[in-house]
Order: sequence, then structure tokens, then C-alpha cells
Amino acid sequence: MVDVITRTMTQAEFDDWQRVLARQFADEQVAAGVWSADEAYDLARQGNTARLPDGLATPEMLLLRGLREDRTPIGRLWIGLLHPRGVPGCAFLYDIEVDREFRGLGYGRALLRAGESVAKRHGAEQLELNVFGGNATAIALYSSSGYRVVTQQMRKSLPQP
Repeated sequence: MVDVITRTMTQAEFDDWQRVLARQFADEQVAAGVWSADEAYDLARQGNTARLPDGLATPEMLLLRGLREDRTPIGRLWIGLLHPRGVPGCAFLYDIEVDREFRGLGYGRALLRAGESVAKRHGAEQLELNVFGGNATAIALYSSSGYRVVTQQMRKSLPQP
């Protein structure tokens, strides 16, 4: 079994991650048909700024780097200790990502476990997350890690005349 430890992101890591995260989220929103390509990146950046008004120092937000035991960085976690919809005792996993070269090697599961452990140490009794329906790899990881569907959105394209 692979083990991962965590530490707080550095400011440089945070700045780089914010750009990458916004691009990825924007692309996911466009693919899901939620936002137009023209506005997606700006909307994603605005959303991140609203959730992280003090950047790396935003209270109740854990912005973490996952590391192998030899301290090689392998990924990132963003955990909010206060649930965005106010669910008591439930932290929220906004983002988890394993660097490309470490994918498929068990680091995703280890990083998820490490995030759960950190959230628990901060008093969380539950951890919730959202996953896009087309992300089969993530859905399989979360399901096999004990996460269950608590809400679900579905959409159908209607034929146009």
C-alpha cells in the first residue's frame, strides 16, 4: 500500500495551482454544458476567489500538497472545513488531483485517505465531494473508498425541431 503525507502549499504552489485549477474547472463546466467557452475561465477564477478570499490564508480552508515518504510532491488537496451548504460536521473536498506521472499507481487512493485523516483531525465527522458524471475513474475511486451518492443531478438533451 502506498502512503502519502501532507503539508500546506507554498505561496508559489498555490499561485500555480489556482491557474491550473481554474482552467480545468472551466473546461469541465464547458464540457458539461454549464458555461460557454468564452466566459468559463473568468467565472472559474471568480469562483475560486470568492471561496478563497484570503488566498492561502483563508480560514477554514486546507490547501495541501501530497508527498511521497521521500518528500516528492505527488498531488494536491483542497478541503473546506465548513460545508458550503452548512451540513454540520461535514467537511468538503473541493479538489483532489494526483500529478500525471503518479496516476495509476495508488497515489489517488492514498491522497484521498490522507485528506480524510486531516479533515478528521480538524473535527470533521464526514467528508463530501462533487464529481462530474463523466469522470469514471474518480467515481470508481470514491465508490471503492466508501463514498455513496447523496444527491445526483441528471440532464437530457432534448431533440430540437
